[in-house]
Amino acid sequence: MKNIKFYNPTLEKLKPKVHNWLKFMIIRLKQKFKITILILATFLSILCISILPAQTQEKPVNIQVLIQALEGTQWEKIQADFNKTHPNINLEIVKGPNNTNLVEDLYTSSFLLGDSPYDLAYMDIVWVQKFAAAEWLKDLSEKVDIQQLKEQYLPRDVEGGTYQGKLYRMPLRSDGGMLYYRTDLLKKAGFQSPNTFAELIKISKKLQQQKLTEWGYVWQGKQYEGLSAMFIEILKGYGGFWVNPETNQVGLDRPEAIEAVNFLRTTIDEGISPPGVTTYGEEETRLLFQSGNTVFLRNWPYVYPLASTSKIAGNFNIKPMVHAPGKNSGACLGGWGFGIVKTTKHPEEAWEVIQYFNQPEIQRKLILATGFIPARKSLFNDPILVEKFPYLPDLFSVVNNSVLRPPIPQYAQASDILQRYLSTALTGSGTPESAMKTAAKETRVLLGE
Repeated sequence: MKNIKFYNPTLEKLKPKVHNWLKFMIIRLKQKFKITILILATFLSILCISILPAQTQEKPVNIQVLIQALEGTQWEKIQADFNKTHPNINLEIVKGPNNTNLVEDLYTSSFLLGDSPYDLAYMDIVWVQKFAAAEWLKDLSEKVDIQQLKEQYLPRDVEGGTYQGKLYRMPLRSDGGMLYYRTDLLKKAGFQSPNTFAELIKISKKLQQQKLTEWGYVWQGKQYEGLSAMFIEILKGYGGFWVNPETNQVGLDRPEAIEAVNFLRTTIDEGISPPGVTTYGEEETRLLFQSGNTVFLRNWPYVYPLASTSKIAGNFNIKPMVHAPGKNSGACLGGWGFGIVKTTKHPEEAWEVIQYFNQPEIQRKLILATGFIPARKSLFNDPILVEKFPYLPDLFSVVNNSVLRPPIPQYAQASDILQRYLSTALTGSGTPESAMKTAAKETRVLLGE
């Protein structure tokens, strides 16, 4: 049977309209689809643009340095300012224990492991030669002129950062031992401040006899690094020396060294210093001086602002340490600065940090925040600093007239020897002569002499 086709006039008339409508709808759907695709593409482009920089932009280089926790906290504002103005570097301060020896041990341990996490080493002046001799630091001599550096900074601070004629530490802040004395008590008894050891003993005895003070002179006699620092000032005042770093000659058994020990023994034996002075560190002596119970104190500059808010405020002053007739005084030089760790993967960025802290205005901020002593000469008379720390100009003559502890790689061991035998002599366990003779012998063995 053949297919039968039916003809519907109405349907035939609708066919063109349906066809046109379908064509129109297809075009509209295509347009909407294109718009949707366009919107989606635009959205994805914006998303990519916003994400891409975060993925392709280089991360800031992390520069780590280990600092005692208390000082690290004082640095936080300067650290934040540095990171804000140096987007290519993130300066990270690792806060260590508030103990110089422990911080040195942490640095040493990290260097011995061969892959230290630190890029910068913030160093006490007595660490430099040890670290440099072990080849743990980069030589900075090519980056700065040492002679020009001495024109800007205290020369001894620069010398303390060198080893075998090369610079390994840029100075940042200084320190120096000095003699504090009670101006009101001296005036009441009719004395001027002493210049010699004999004058200090005489004045102390007179004021004790007049019941104006309990003790005459306090100093750091405990067996620790502070004992070595204090003793080198007395030794210098008698014209002696500890170790000559150029020749490794040892002077601890020479007459000048014996005289220095005898002076300290005299202050104990004659009741000028308390019997317990051989157990005192910086803080014990500071508190005794601030209590008003002693005339003279050997200590560091940090005492000045603290004593200025104590019961003796306005009644004390400072001067260089006393000395023997015809000899010179010398403040034991302290101080800290930056070196670049040899294993750092970012030496240029580490140097950029050092350059930042080398600026006078940054060092001014540091001193204002911490109360430390500048190593840069000009800052001792900086109007802003002097307004807050009026004693700074007087400190310059003290720290500028300084003496270095022996700048030798074996310093830590040499200091340990000196401390042990000084303690023996000062506590009466041995005579000054025998103790210092043995100390000299052991030091010579240590130095291979």
